[in-house]
Amino acid sequence: MNKNQALPWDHPRFKSWVSVGRACQLMQQALTRALAPLDIKPPHLDILVNLYRFEAISQQELARKLLVGRSNMSMLLPQMEKRGLIERRADARDKRILRLFLTDKGRELTVRAMAIQTDLIERILSATPIEDCLLMAGTMEKLITRLMSEETAGE
Repeated sequence: MNKNQALPWDHPRFKSWVSVGRACQLMQQALTRALAPLDIKPPHLDILVNLYRFEAISQQELARKLLVGRSNMSMLLPQMEKRGLIERRADARDKRILRLFLTDKGRELTVRAMAIQTDLIERILSATPIEDCLLMAGTMEKLITRLMSEETAGE
């Protein structure tokens, strides 16, 4: 780096990148604390919410939606199954594919956890005008699209 080159932290895009990363970390920490009484963590909530929305999704589809590897799924799903929150059933047409379902207990826990998450989001963002929230969401969606295209370009 030469003397005429700006330092990374002086660049507005770098500041934005760091701010997004810090906000994400702090949101995860806040959500972790809020979910603690239910004895679940954000990755569990991600799984539960997806099964709530997309019943009978396959493990592979779930991993793709959550942007995680199958190894992460293979660690979390047995724990959740043991707790009676989810069931894994063989696909009717292809026994090699396992489909995921919420149990009644899992559905009840998901509803409670979603209420906690919604309350947290409302408390944190209540001072932010809806227009700003929508602008932020649009900006983040563009960032997500860009990052995902970078990911697939590297494969």
